[in-house]
Amino acid sequence: MDQGSDDMHNSRVGGSGASLGGVQRGVVNGSAGAAIPLAEVGRAIEAACLVRRFSRRTVPIYVSWARRFVMFHGCRHPAEMGPAEVSAFVSDLAVHGRVAASTQNQALQAVLFLYDAVLRQPLPVGSVSALRAKRPLRLPTVLSKDQVTGFFAQVGGVARLVALLQYGGGLRLMESLRLRVKEVDLERKLVLVRHGKGGKDRMVPLPQCAVQSLREHLRGRWQQHRIDLGDGVGSVHMPDALARRAPGQSESWPWQYVFPSSRLSRDPEAGVLRRHHLDEHHIQTCYRRAFRAAGITVPAGSHTLRHCFATHLLERGQDLRSIQELLGHSDISTTMIYTHVSTRGPGGVASPADDLAGL
Repeated sequence: MDQGSDDMHNSRVGGSGASLGGVQRGVVNGSAGAAIPLAEVGRAIEAACLVRRFSRRTVPIYVSWARRFVMFHGCRHPAEMGPAEVSAFVSDLAVHGRVAASTQNQALQAVLFLYDAVLRQPLPVGSVSALRAKRPLRLPTVLSKDQVTGFFAQVGGVARLVALLQYGGGLRLMESLRLRVKEVDLERKLVLVRHGKGGKDRMVPLPQCAVQSLREHLRGRWQQHRIDLGDGVGSVHMPDALARRAPGQSESWPWQYVFPSSRLSRDPEAGVLRRHHLDEHHIQTCYRRAFRAAGITVPAGSHTLRHCFATHLLERGQDLRSIQELLGHSDISTTMIYTHVSTRGPGGVASPADDLAGL
């Protein structure tokens, strides 16, 4: 299976992808926001997202929601509308669209961003009163330690290293794949997660059992990097500001990805042929095969390893506050969900049926 990067192939949203329609409007009632033609609003959203260093995956999502909002109101320019129209759109998603609460909230955040960051017409706080979809309490899938051991017995190669980082440090899959060499401290056994969810940095443990394998992996990675430099393809994608300030750093070893793609791909912005990080779909496929081979029948995926990390720490006696920091949760209530699936919670309660003789 191709191990190319998805981020390098997800180019900047442009052309028809960043357009909200073919209608071009001028200034409406003298508002600054309406000075942006309707057909250019998509590109304005893209620019505002990238300036704020939003994930590139966020850009097409926000453009799509802005397009749906405009289409819902008959292709009116958003500068002509306000809280009432936003409330109607968001309510319709719940009532007729029957979307999940998280999807409805995503749509609302996208439209609020449109008014605040693009049109410069922020809606008053509390002015959007929409019917909200109910958010059900969904418990995460958690495996036993024996099941996790069985999974690791079936997964190998680079996928095993990525899995060790996820289960051993609580990293999200993309956080693991985006790691740079300089962010892995083999001596102190720590991993620095840069710009995680919500733009936050955090430090997580590097499991001892992964150190030697990771050290050998990086030796091979170094040799590959030297070959790439000789072939003129040794540069790597850099954060925008640093790319402008220190362009030579893109070829330096510390900035290289720990888990690079086996194939070169062309940067859609710079037009440079380079090696990006692994595609997450390749790792997810390896995980699915390993779960199946280990006889694990519950619906497990890459995020299951992160759930197991938190739950097994809790069962070992680690306090919730520490687990919250390791996971990068903003709210402790998000972390508390693991109390419902640990053996210290309902899983640790003996059933009264087991007290009855003869059953």
